[in-house]
Amino acid sequence: MERAESLDPAEAAAQAVKAYVRLNRARLSGDGELLAMLLPERFAGAQVSDLQRYAIERLAAENAALRAERDGLKTKRGLGDGVRRLVLELIDARRFEDAIATAIGAAPTFGADRAAICIEGDGNRAAADAERVRLIAPGMVSAILGRDGSGVILSSGGEVLLGPGGGACKSLAVFRLRIGRDTPPAVFVLGAGPAGCFEGEEIAADLAFFARALERAVRAWLDLPKS
Repeated sequence: MERAESLDPAEAAAQAVKAYVRLNRARLSGDGELLAMLLPERFAGAQVSDLQRYAIERLAAENAALRAERDGLKTKRGLGDGVRRLVLELIDARRFEDAIATAIGAAPTFGADRAAICIEGDGNRAAADAERVRLIAPGMVSAILGRDGSGVILSSGGEVLLGPGGGACKSLAVFRLRIGRDTPPAVFVLGAGPAGCFEGEEIAADLAFFARALERAVRAWLDLPKS
């Protein structure tokens, strides 16, 4: 038969206290006197007579700070709610023109001043609606995004992509629209006056998601296969 290891009385008492604390955490957290004995350094300069009340108030303050941080994150992700609303509007569009209008009207949701859909053309014909669909020079989409790029943030080029007045935009978000195998290259463009408006992973993800939804809506209205 094995014999229990002999422990120093002080060490044995310390282990017994640890075991008791582990088993009775809830009860101990409400014992202000014991908290003062175990954690005197935490309350050294506080000069509080009711440590239990102090602990509760401190926890309440910490919880309030966490709630404020959580609400702040929700506010930042409010754009996500806006994107979902816009995508539903694309789905509910009853005409092709309504889907295009939704895309152009999306600018304020992303903190932008202007928006446009740009399609490469030969320059011999005008876009049906120059305020909504603009013709740009052949090869421009690849020049901006490269051969396979999906999106890019620019600080200039608004005059070409957004038309008259677009040059005042110091923030441009440009996303490729892969509409069909045989359709001209196209992009969705947002422009904002101040610099840095489209920086950050969250807004970039929201913009990319909306661009993908837009290209699918356009493809569906034109009855085209996936590119």
